[in-house]
Amino acid sequence: MGIKGLQGFVERVCPDACRTVDLREIAQKHCIDHPDSPPVIVVDAMSCVRYWYTPESWVCGGQWREFLAILEDFIKTFMAADIKLVFFFDGVVESKKRDEWIKRRLQNNKEIARVFQFIKIHRKQPGREMFVMPSALPTFTRFALKSLGQKTVCTLQEADFEVAAYGLQHNCIGILGQDSDYLIYNTCPYYSIEKLCLDRLVTVMYSREDLCRALGLSLTHLPLFACLLGNDVVPENLLEGFWHKCLVSSPRKNNSYNRRTNIFFAVANYISKVPQSYSSLKHLEDILPLGSDKTLLYRGVESYLLPGQQSPWIPPKVTSGQMFSLQQETAMCQDKEIFQLAKKQHVQSENYTIFNILSKGEIECSNSLEDESDTEIPGQALIYRPARQHIYSILLESGKGGAYSFVKEWFVYFGNPLQQPELIQPVQPIPGGTPNLKTLWFAKGPDVEKQRYSTFLACFHLHDGMEYLRGLEAPVAAFCCLLVYLMMQVSSLSMEDLNAFVALVLCLKGKSAAELASLQLAQVDSRGVHLGAVIVRGLSTLLMANSACGFPFRMDDLMPWQVFDGKLFQEKYQQSHRGCSLEELLEGNESLYTPFENLKSFICKACMAKKRTIHSRPRGNGFITGTRQREFNPRFQQTHRSSFVPPYHNQMRGFLWRNPQGFPQGREYGSGHPDRRRRFHVPSR
Repeated sequence: MGIKGLQGFVERVCPDACRTVDLREIAQKHCIDHPDSPPVIVVDAMSCVRYWYTPESWVCGGQWREFLAILEDFIKTFMAADIKLVFFFDGVVESKKRDEWIKRRLQNNKEIARVFQFIKIHRKQPGREMFVMPSALPTFTRFALKSLGQKTVCTLQEADFEVAAYGLQHNCIGILGQDSDYLIYNTCPYYSIEKLCLDRLVTVMYSREDLCRALGLSLTHLPLFACLLGNDVVPENLLEGFWHKCLVSSPRKNNSYNRRTNIFFAVANYISKVPQSYSSLKHLEDILPLGSDKTLLYRGVESYLLPGQQSPWIPPKVTSGQMFSLQQETAMCQDKEIFQLAKKQHVQSENYTIFNILSKGEIECSNSLEDESDTEIPGQALIYRPARQHIYSILLESGKGGAYSFVKEWFVYFGNPLQQPELIQPVQPIPGGTPNLKTLWFAKGPDVEKQRYSTFLACFHLHDGMEYLRGLEAPVAAFCCLLVYLMMQVSSLSMEDLNAFVALVLCLKGKSAAELASLQLAQVDSRGVHLGAVIVRGLSTLLMANSACGFPFRMDDLMPWQVFDGKLFQEKYQQSHRGCSLEELLEGNESLYTPFENLKSFICKACMAKKRTIHSRPRGNGFITGTRQREFNPRFQQTHRSSFVPPYHNQMRGFLWRNPQGFPQGREYGSGHPDRRRRFHVPSR
């Protein structure tokens, strides 16, 4: 996560360390010097995502097809210059960085609350200065890049370390990102994504050597310099007294600089006079108030050593301790074959989160664009928890031999202070037992394929309907499965909401990124924004279930650009709630009437089987502006329960099933849609 203020310090105070460079020229020189190896830039994707996301709309859930087109253009520009890109994504949150992760998540909660406050007052999206990344953007960016044919790596440890190590070991022409830690690692050159002019492939290179000259240091000083300024290992609050001592004795204090800048110079001055040795490091550890952990500085310096590197501050026999050291014996999963396959798929960005569960029994989920004052919609973390419990059961094969393992969840939602992980118990998805994981992952044949599919559906409480769903296009089938689950879990969702969801997935097909970009919204509804985030997080839950069940779906079929667009959903949501006609909802496309009827009928019948009746509840243009604190539903606090029964059990009214014995193939419309007078003819097949 870098050193606070270092990037700005370099740009303001060390202009010689900021060089404008032409990446095409650098690549051409590399080809001359190394004719047998193509020029490669290693990309710290997590620090680039917010710069890649340039669609105008960001609050409605994400403009995924626009974003995919932007990524494709980014890749093509580098390919045209014969530059290969390798993308790295954080695959873990290391324990040493958990406190900082929590701090940022709680801060993000406040930022999201301000976004919703703005939307409720102005009924539009805030300006870019309040930008919050669409929910699950890093997750789906990883799969987007992979679908575009790029080498995409999901790390086994902190990404900045793996990025720096890869750049050094593979003779890359540079690292593209925005993290000041790359000024500290002794690796290949560091280029700024923020300063990148894509059409000219010109950006700023931050020079470690010039930074050292400005500070009066050598490259071997930089790891200790970073630690004494405060980083992910050494907390800033332990260093205030040391900084004061350095400032008092510094000959270079400048009143025109801010305090942080003077601290940089003062700390550099101090350590430049200290002999570079392990005994000097030990002396520093003795004079700093490090509490019970006197090894903080040692570990901090060591964290910057890449494989094969040594430091004068650390005994020669010690090399980098950063390499992934998780042993099979310490993992939650004791089956070597399963563990190794999950690890391989994790690194190659082929699965989602399941290696974290199998290795450490711990996962996390960052903030979502959810309205904390909406008392009717629980946090997505709670909505999808029953599904996750089933996934945990499949992965850990809970209940066999009477052993149950808990999974530690760090999920952000309103009311969770994140002081400690929540211990979540797995719950079997199928009465009578969970399928064998080796069978799901390694066996072949039509019976196993059917078992994978049925197990996937069972995670979302769909024990019937496989035949109907398998007759649909895969993205629509998966989305339909998600809608059934969502309608059953959230009792406040109405027929109008369902209309909007179904119209969205049908109308999205065939729309180009440019067409979606040109869609203009007269206003933005805050509840629609919330539901958009819930749906996108649901898609990531589908990814997790698919990974656990042996991939009954292609991962590409579960991506948001297949079934979701934020602005289009807002349009359908508002149309449905103000009672528009079916013609308007489906954009006058009569060929969509029957699929619309069939999907709704399937979802409604599946809900009825669980005693869930979906009622009409149009909201019109009356936007929800509630400010009450969420009253938590106790059903969501009972982690051992895999589902809950909605509070109303009235029989469904107004639905005439054309095929009452099986899943419906079309029906007459009664009271389900706002335009209740119209009856739609179901064409023969």
